[in-house]
Amino acid sequence: MALVIYTFLSAVRTFVMPRSSNVMLTRIVFRATNLAFRFRLRHVTTYEDRDRVMALYAPLALLVLPAVWAAIILLGYMFMYWAIEPRPLYDVFSLSGSSLLTLGFTKSEGFLSLLFEFSEAVFGLTMIALLIAYLPTMYSAFSRRESMVAMLEVRAGAPPSPYELLTRAQRIRGLDALTELWVQWEVWFVEVEQSHTSLAALIFFRSPQPNVSWITAAGVILDTASILASTVDVPNNPQAQLMIRAGYIALRRIADYFSMEYNSNPTPDDFISISQAEYDALYDQLAAAGLPLKPDREATWRAFRGWRVNYDHVLLGLAALTMAPYAQWVSDRSLPHRRRLLFNKGKEHQRINDSGMS
Repeated sequence: MALVIYTFLSAVRTFVMPRSSNVMLTRIVFRATNLAFRFRLRHVTTYEDRDRVMALYAPLALLVLPAVWAAIILLGYMFMYWAIEPRPLYDVFSLSGSSLLTLGFTKSEGFLSLLFEFSEAVFGLTMIALLIAYLPTMYSAFSRRESMVAMLEVRAGAPPSPYELLTRAQRIRGLDALTELWVQWEVWFVEVEQSHTSLAALIFFRSPQPNVSWITAAGVILDTASILASTVDVPNNPQAQLMIRAGYIALRRIADYFSMEYNSNPTPDDFISISQAEYDALYDQLAAAGLPLKPDREATWRAFRGWRVNYDHVLLGLAALTMAPYAQWVSDRSLPHRRRLLFNKGKEHQRINDSGMS
């Protein structure tokens, strides 16, 4: 009975409860499925092949989850039927399976056993109802998330970058028109926080296009707003700053679900993954494109660093967790991309050494 009650509460906390809940059974199923997929990825060398394999990870894990719930409930009721009347294993398995799946080909005598059969049938129907009811809810949240990601590709290219977003905005409508974008993305971050903490499987749903991702889109939009607030010589835009705050709060809440460590109260002097040389290179590109920039480059670097430090660590952690595609200042410095870069550098050094020896 403890197995049955725990499994049912796990299903409720995973799908029904409208708040973040880190359920051990759900976590075990997703981790076991992830291990199987990582085993499949051992000999995959290109990102395109990796993305093609991992696209099945979240949908398959979601389908495995109800099967695991049903198997544990079936096992729990097998023990309960056996406790009422010890009988061969095949008989209690047949009785439990017949009741859970509402097949009705096996039944037993006695009021208590009949009560267990009815309750098991209710649990079986409830598991099916949860799957039918909440899969459309998840795909609806996924569709809303991806519509904004697709719109960003129009404005910032694929893979997206802050440079493309800022220069295209200036050419087409002017930088003042970005205020509308900040409002839309503030709402997007709030919705993502709510959906991706209550239905955490959404984090691993990959975008329809392999070269874009919700986490890289989030990083690019946050970096663009941070550059606008720190570097571009335009009037102060409070909406951009509100959007940045909504963004790093959302990413932190999602990171909390996976127990990622980060500094919740960072200072502008804390380390970030972007070097000043990388920032200076972008500064020069924006200046060459004709954007009005603040003249004190050292002050703008410190200001940008003060914004980026709020989301730098959780952004890279989530990019690594989701195996995100390449995007400037996001997944290009997350762990899988660092490993690939070191591997490619090692091969290049080996090629040079071999050619030198020959």
